[in-house]
Amino acid sequence: MSKIAIIGSGFAGLSAAAILAQAGHQVDVYEKHQQLGGRARQFEAQGFKFDMGPSWYWMPEIFEQFYRKFGKKASDFYELVRLEPSYEVIFEGETIKVPSKLEDLYKLFEEIEPGSASKLKAFLDEAKYKYQAGMNTYVWKPGHSWFEYLDKEVISSFFKLQMLSSVSSQVRKLFSDPRLIKILEFPVLFLGAKPSNTPALYTLMNYADMGLGTWYPIGGMHEIIKAFVSICKDQGVKFHTNKEVKTIHTQNDVASSIEFADGKSAALDYIISGADYHHTEQDLLSSTARNYSESYWQNRKMAPSSLLFYLGLNKRIPNLKHHTLFFDADFDIHADEIYNSHEWPSDPLFYVCCPSQTDDTIAPEGFENMFLLMPISTELEDSQEKQEEYYQRMLSRLNKHVGFDINSNVVYKRAFSIDDFKSEYHSFKGNAYGLANTLYQTGPLKPKLRNKRITNLVYAGQLTVPGPGVPPSIISGQLAANEILSNL
Repeated sequence: MSKIAIIGSGFAGLSAAAILAQAGHQVDVYEKHQQLGGRARQFEAQGFKFDMGPSWYWMPEIFEQFYRKFGKKASDFYELVRLEPSYEVIFEGETIKVPSKLEDLYKLFEEIEPGSASKLKAFLDEAKYKYQAGMNTYVWKPGHSWFEYLDKEVISSFFKLQMLSSVSSQVRKLFSDPRLIKILEFPVLFLGAKPSNTPALYTLMNYADMGLGTWYPIGGMHEIIKAFVSICKDQGVKFHTNKEVKTIHTQNDVASSIEFADGKSAALDYIISGADYHHTEQDLLSSTARNYSESYWQNRKMAPSSLLFYLGLNKRIPNLKHHTLFFDADFDIHADEIYNSHEWPSDPLFYVCCPSQTDDTIAPEGFENMFLLMPISTELEDSQEKQEEYYQRMLSRLNKHVGFDINSNVVYKRAFSIDDFKSEYHSFKGNAYGLANTLYQTGPLKPKLRNKRITNLVYAGQLTVPGPGVPPSIISGQLAANEILSNL
């Protein structure tokens, strides 16, 4: 039995902990916060329960695959409901509700752009193939080298998946209506790059969206964390909260112990860091024990950060859906301000999540629970003045949509932005979604799972393989655990 320490209790850390403990090892998870969950924590205030991080439940079979390893299923832990509509999109002077049923979706596309229903069917068939190839093969590669991908099936699929073209070019070959283009390009925003810079492989996200559906666990996304923690405890994992790791001590190319902020330390045989990769390397390790230099990190293309506002309202909003995307501004201009010019957006797109439309357990009776999210560059200087300016701008457009001024109904408000991502999660540059999934930051070109200098140190999470998002993080933890198990 080996003694394995895991830094961080996000999805990657928890999935790794469960796998390693099930294999018979002593696993201790160290979390800097009082509550477990990393970016998927939940906080309560004035009778409201707010999920702090992820809000979209996509790819439900990835969760079920994990649960089955322990003889469980999602329904053992929470009630999962499929949203109808999946989400709504606000365009200038028009609202489009994206239905959950494919037949209704084909009908919607045909009404907007005659002839597009058959094109959408073909597009989603190809997206399904990419999804099956990607989620069954590509994402389970540890990314040590390109040789992992050199088998006949993977090579042939590489060309069929049109990896060297972009999501944008694929979509625009088939559709001309700008509203349909925006709806089809939207899912890759979760991958942290512009559709024009995202490999066409990732139209698999369209199948995840339209083919597999948008779901929600009653009680909030933190219910998934509770499920993972329950599984971990059943396997014997021990959790230590309020235990921030300050130093990883190494000796003769081996990590020997970790030291905490309170000055105490713990010995170990292996360590997985589910904390921010850059933070682990630059802050916890000595310069001679790092995989990458600071200049390497500064040259990475980052996914956006976010400006969020968690709001509690003393009034229900009957004409608002669970997920609402405000695309009533120019997407290309906002994207350029995030990725190229790195400035506060001139006319931002944003997203409103109102889970109390689905779930009456997360707000007092007759009240509404929501958050606003605006993607922003990681290169900005954060300030309360800027936060408030954009809060008012987003609220003005939301007011227009719902038909009244909700300012007087806001009874709770909390902002969260770049500086909070840095302080709460040691997030590199305050990013919210890891590295951008560009062609040059895919697979073996991502930061490596293994530390090449410290033989018993492995990384997990959104800055390594397979990438950002809840399902990829769950997979990342399992890949990290397998790295250790393969060497025992």
